[in-house]
Amino acid sequence: MDKSIIFFGDPMCSWCWGFAPVMRSIAETYGDEIPLSMVVGGLRAGNTKVMDDQAKAEIRHHWEDVEKASGQPFDFSFFERNDFIYDTEPSCRAVVTMRNIMPEATFGYFALLHGAFYAANQDITQTDILVELAEKFDVDSTAFRDAFESPEIQKETFSDFMSAQQLGVTGFPTLVLRDGKQLRALNRGYCEFDVIKPALDQWVTETIELPEEG
Repeated sequence: MDKSIIFFGDPMCSWCWGFAPVMRSIAETYGDEIPLSMVVGGLRAGNTKVMDDQAKAEIRHHWEDVEKASGQPFDFSFFERNDFIYDTEPSCRAVVTMRNIMPEATFGYFALLHGAFYAANQDITQTDILVELAEKFDVDSTAFRDAFESPEIQKETFSDFMSAQQLGVTGFPTLVLRDGKQLRALNRGYCEFDVIKPALDQWVTETIELPEEG
């Protein structure tokens, strides 16, 4: 079976945080049978503008919507920050770093970044925080930092951003089902596990009928 589930997301995407329980359910239900992989999307990668009152109001509105829809916890004291630059590139690059150093921890680290940012108000745009969180997976901090700052990881992170764009992934979270060379989107944006489970069940069990010989 040459199938896999590709998750497109960003550690600083609130709807991806809302979707985190769904991803856990997918991993628990299908992870032993279908490989899961991740492409980081670069939601606000390279942003250099300090978050002003208007941006705070817009982002807070999103957070409130996600909290209501998903029940995920948020620390709204985040909006008391006065100098925050909402640049998602560092946290995306940290996920790519973990994907290279300890692939099996990629989703776990992504989830840890989510919780640190949204529920604990940690600044995951800062390298020291990203390294500290990686250490929870028994990753050597020096090796992680060196890889994180390397041109190779920077290039791979940008390649993820480009892959998302080339596949037409314009919002997160998005799940893409890969069967050989065939790709199809399962969802675009937040939804409950029960909504997508029937389609996943069918896709996991379906096979491609080969033409009869002769």
